[in-house]
Amino acid sequence: MDIQNKRIPDSEFHALRTEVLLQWPTGRDVDLEEAVAYHKAMDENRIFSKKLLSAKKNRQTLIQPRAGVPVVDNHIELLQHLQDKGEADLLPTTIDSYTRQNRYKEAENGINESLRLDRAMLNGFPAVNHGVHKCRRVIESVRVPVQVRHGTPDARLLAEIAYAGGFTSYEGGGISYNLPYCKNIPMERTIRDWQYVDRLTGLYEEMGVSVNREPYGPLTGTLVPPCISHAAAIIEALLAAEQGVKNITVGYGQCGNLVQDIAAIQTLEELTDEYLRKYGYNDVEVTTVLHQWMGGFPADEAKAFGVISMGSMIAALSKATKVIVKTPHEAVGIPTMEANAEGLRCTKQVVNMLRDQTYHSRELEQEKEIIRLETRAIVDKCFELGKGDIAIGVCRGVQSGALDVPFAPCRFNAGLMLPARDNNGAVRILNFGNLPFDQELKDFHIAKIEERASFEKRKASFQMVIDDVYAIGKGYLVGRPRG
Repeated sequence: MDIQNKRIPDSEFHALRTEVLLQWPTGRDVDLEEAVAYHKAMDENRIFSKKLLSAKKNRQTLIQPRAGVPVVDNHIELLQHLQDKGEADLLPTTIDSYTRQNRYKEAENGINESLRLDRAMLNGFPAVNHGVHKCRRVIESVRVPVQVRHGTPDARLLAEIAYAGGFTSYEGGGISYNLPYCKNIPMERTIRDWQYVDRLTGLYEEMGVSVNREPYGPLTGTLVPPCISHAAAIIEALLAAEQGVKNITVGYGQCGNLVQDIAAIQTLEELTDEYLRKYGYNDVEVTTVLHQWMGGFPADEAKAFGVISMGSMIAALSKATKVIVKTPHEAVGIPTMEANAEGLRCTKQVVNMLRDQTYHSRELEQEKEIIRLETRAIVDKCFELGKGDIAIGVCRGVQSGALDVPFAPCRFNAGLMLPARDNNGAVRILNFGNLPFDQELKDFHIAKIEERASFEKRKASFQMVIDDVYAIGKGYLVGRPRG
């Protein structure tokens, strides 16, 4: 499949659009001009981009949960509870797994079974099956903006339904919704399909409606070095901007080391702005999101609140524009709406207490410089591999391992790079694979890992990685041998 980082021509886009809207009957209800008019009549407090930009200006960190159930009335009840009892500033609609795989018939069966049994038989909200008007019922039932969160490689029809349905933010991208989620889908295909989503977003923008776009930051979880997730986010931002997207939220998943996490959020916004300006996208607004701990959680609820509070502190001190909140039921499965609200209130308390505080240190500045050097090395190498075209370059970069996501299930990902924590819990690189680092950067990581190995009186090895993966669930950050 031939791809390039060029805006999809109008004639080609509208021909594709005709095909996309025929994928499921609810696509017939999408009317672009009517949808634009609906958005323009919407109360400002329901518009994601406006709330994000206001928070950024005021150095406020907004809180947002994850949530989604299959039946419309139940989903509305859930979102209203998270708004009223959880004090959420922003709300989600998490999409079910069948919809993520474009299996709309199975999603329809799941809705029917959920109604018949009076319990959720899908792990999210099947927005495509519910269609435009039922989505609008959800939007109109709450006072705050609502975002679609999913994990869909081909999210074109979902985007059409979501935008026409009144959602004002849409998560995902051709890298972040491929490598962590898929096994056999080529990067070229997801890049192309997400160019459609971004062109649709750009079309709304040109018609006077701002829809926020958010690449998925954490990728595969809590041991992803900041430079890897930063590079993916920056490249997805560049791809989106070319299609006309003007409001982008780039994200990062908490890794656990206070200094590294603050440095990561601060450099993420800085570097995204840097690359957008460098390549001529001067009118794109950038905001940030911190995802609270994406790894194993303690089963004990009191300890789980400790993990949530740590992520809340990092979000507040780094001045992330928003934070995606976890729940004290994270270790045991899908949370009750009451537990979800508790996680939100815990986070709200911490970010409010720390709103006027900042964190500065020599170690923070050193960490920020390391992240800058690493991220630029990866992004610039992808541009080089694509001979200046980042759409081509990122596909070649993933294949070669210049951009290598650890633990990704995708067979097109090189899977050569291996991370591990250093003696202070920061995520470093144990095996470099084909990352395009110079020797000075490699020596930095080697020294950090060796410092830990010496402290623990063992060789640096894959066992460290295994120990780190399970550490938080056992009450620690660094997976040390313990008696």
